[in-house]
Amino acid sequence: MVVLKKLKSATLIEALVATVLIVVIFMVASTILNNLVLNTYSKKEYIVNYRLNVLEYELQNHKRQVPYEEVYQNWKIVINGKAKNGIDTYEISAVNDKGKEVKRERAYE
Repeated sequence: MVVLKKLKSATLIEALVATVLIVVIFMVASTILNNLVLNTYSKKEYIVNYRLNVLEYELQNHKRQVPYEEVYQNWKIVINGKAKNGIDTYEISAVNDKGKEVKRERAYE
């Protein structure tokens, strides 16, 4: 009879080891993702990075004049222009009340 044919299967120990390995891998992966997300939002620089992206876009499309300065949610944003090797560059920096600083330097035509 085909129904009574013996099937190869894993032992209980092998199944437990495989289960533990899978659980450990998922725990490590979730810990890494959790740290990445918390570090991204704990810096609270994403607000000013968004504003810097908007200002950078406006500079590229000549909607802002250089030098430019503003205060945006406790961040002092300063944009200065200079020429390096015949190429116009803009230095964009933002400093908050606690001394954190975000700097960018871009070259535009």
